Amino acid sequence: MENATETDDVKQYRSIWISDVHLGTRNCQADFLLDFFRFNDSEFLYLVGDIIDGWQLKNAWYWEQSHNNVIQKILRKARKGTRVVYIPGNHDEFLRSYAELKFGGITLISQTVHHTADGRSFLVLHGDQFDSVVQNAKWLAHLGTMPTSSLSGSIATSTPSEASSATSTGRSPPSSSTR
Repeated sequence: MENATETDDVKQYRSIWISDVHLGTRNCQADFLLDFFRFNDSEFLYLVGDIIDGWQLKNAWYWEQSHNNVIQKILRKARKGTRVVYIPGNHDEFLRSYAELKFGGITLISQTVHHTADGRSFLVLHGDQFDSVVQNAKWLAHLGTMPTSSLSGSIATSTPSEASSATSTGRSPPSSSTR
C-alpha cells in the first residue's frame, strides 16, 4: 500500500494490490479479505489474477456467501470512487475475453502501468504469462490444482517509499511497515 493515513480505524492508502484469492474454492479465506477491506481503503485497487477460481468452479460448484460478500465489497468500493482494475490470471482466464470492458465500475484489462506518487512506473500483470507449464501444457497445470491445499491469497502493500511486503493471511501487515 502506498501513502497510508488513518480515519476512524480505516487506513487510507493510494494503492493496494491483491492476487490469488481463489473465490470458489473451499480453502479460500474470504473472511480474512473482508476483514482487510473493512479496515483498509485506497484510491487504486488492483486485482491481479486468480481472484475467482474458474478452474475449480468448472469441476465442482462451490460458492459461499462470504464469496458473494467479497464481490459486493469490491463493487461498493468502485461505486464510492476507488479505481478498481481487474487483471485476470490463469484460474480466471475466462474473463480475458472481456478485457477492455468495464463492469460495475471495475475495469477489466490484461495489463496496466501503475504510476507511483513519486513518478515511477510499474507494469502490473499476472505471472502466468511467463509460466511455460500454463502456456504449453495446461492439462498439467490443471492436474496440479486437483488437491487444492490452503490457497490463501496474497495482499501486496507499499509504504510511501513503495517498498513491498506481502502477507498470506489476508490481514494487514504490521502498522510499522505500512506507514
